[in-house]
Amino acid sequence: MTSDTRILPALRLDAAAMPPWRRMLRRVLGQHGLTLGAVLLGLILLAAVFAPLLAPHDPYGQDLSRRLVPPVWSARGSWQYILGTDKLGRDYLSRLLYGARVSLLIGVAAATISGLIGTTLGVLAGYFGGRVDGLISYIITTRLAMPVVLVALAMSSLIGGSLKTVILLLGLLLWDRFAVVSRSVTQQLRDAEFIAAAKAVGASTSYILLRELLPNIASALIVVLTLEMAHAILLEATLSFLGLGVPPPMPSWGLMISEGKAYMFFQPWVIVIPGVALAVLVLAINLVGDGLRDLNAPDGRN
Repeated sequence: MTSDTRILPALRLDAAAMPPWRRMLRRVLGQHGLTLGAVLLGLILLAAVFAPLLAPHDPYGQDLSRRLVPPVWSARGSWQYILGTDKLGRDYLSRLLYGARVSLLIGVAAATISGLIGTTLGVLAGYFGGRVDGLISYIITTRLAMPVVLVALAMSSLIGGSLKTVILLLGLLLWDRFAVVSRSVTQQLRDAEFIAAAKAVGASTSYILLRELLPNIASALIVVLTLEMAHAILLEATLSFLGLGVPPPMPSWGLMISEGKAYMFFQPWVIVIPGVALAVLVLAINLVGDGLRDLNAPDGRN
């Protein structure tokens, strides 16, 4: 008992004496879900960035004489096409690597656009209150009443599918969580002492919102950003699967699943491979989001 009571305070003192970056690194490594998600997401990001160097073949190159070659682990597989080929003889590994680029680009761009829209509306509603809050709350409620998938399908069928259209459409549809979270956090902070001090020294409203308020709600918004990235990637895969998203021959994991659905009972790997890749990417982003939420929680686990 005596030795334990002496060791615990010593450990606390050692932790307190650590530099801030080491304490933060220790907390991050203590979040096993965050570490696993960050590793998976980092690997996918590296594969997407270095796709031109890693891809063994042209992702758009067709060779009908080599259509539906099975993966290397199959009896008829070949190391020339490690993950096989699709119905047009295009290398599946190359299309998978370039498809990671499409998914990450859509996820990041759509979440950024929606974050700018939702955060602006939420901060204005939470800070000013009154009629401004009432009007923006009505806009948020109207948006929440609209089913995202149905609206995205209708707009894509009217406008036509393209990479820019999908990014813009998802960015204009996924801002509601940013608005709700930023409005709630802003309402909690608008009467805080540091906001009152900034007002007392004559700081402008724009200075208070941009320099005082936004940095203090950034951690909550980063968590929402990761969730909306995963949401946007899944929606893009849904639209591409239905033929209303990224147009062929651009490599997209949702489009690869759609093109392989006719062969799913005879060559199941044509939908299993892009399906697993999509699931791993969404899982990694969600693990990072959950880990950041736990890391920034007041009673976060160390």
